[in-house]
Amino acid sequence: MHTQKNTTIKVWDGFIRSFHWLLVLSIAGLYFSADEGMIELHFVLGFFTLALIATRLIWGVIGSQTAKLSSLIHSPIAVFKSFKTNAQPIGHSAPGSYMILAFFGLIITQLISGLMSSDGILSDGPLAQYVSSDTIDFANWIHHLNFDILTYAIVFHVLAIVIYKIKGKPLVKAMVTGSTTHSLQPGKQVTKAPWLAWIIFIILLVLIQSTWGREPLSYLFS
Repeated sequence: MHTQKNTTIKVWDGFIRSFHWLLVLSIAGLYFSADEGMIELHFVLGFFTLALIATRLIWGVIGSQTAKLSSLIHSPIAVFKSFKTNAQPIGHSAPGSYMILAFFGLIITQLISGLMSSDGILSDGPLAQYVSSDTIDFANWIHHLNFDILTYAIVFHVLAIVIYKIKGKPLVKAMVTGSTTHSLQPGKQVTKAPWLAWIIFIILLVLIQSTWGREPLSYLFS
């Protein structure tokens, strides 16, 4: 009979950790490129982010236990109970899962609206040609408003990380090393090798950048 004890386990696979930090960098790059009027770079980074988030959603179906989208579904009661206990869950906590789902929604909204946006002069998203002018205007409005909401969500997320750190839960360290201390049956694995996720990401990235991203890439490297 197995006994439970505190042990160091790998809780985040290599793709999930890389996804997190690459997403941080890409969002920062998207903000910078938009603020500086570097539209071609903005599109290229947007397509990179699209491939990244699409791979994350696929990995959320076929990937590690802690990467699965189903592991992010918690009832409001579970969220309430999590505030009353110091127990460390395997993967995201119930409140953290709600935050991740909110980020997914905000980022996907940002990407889709960007694909349909247009400045009416030089820069059109690849889907702008397929929608009406009213839809383009709405996409432009959503694209700007949603980024403001996303910025507030990022600030809230950072504050939550600081609070968890004060409470003795080093979330950033776990997302860097992939490991945490947990009471778990010896030998139990919750992660998978990430090579399949990387193959999916590379395929999607090449497809998107070689089609929608061809023109902005050629401009950047000309």
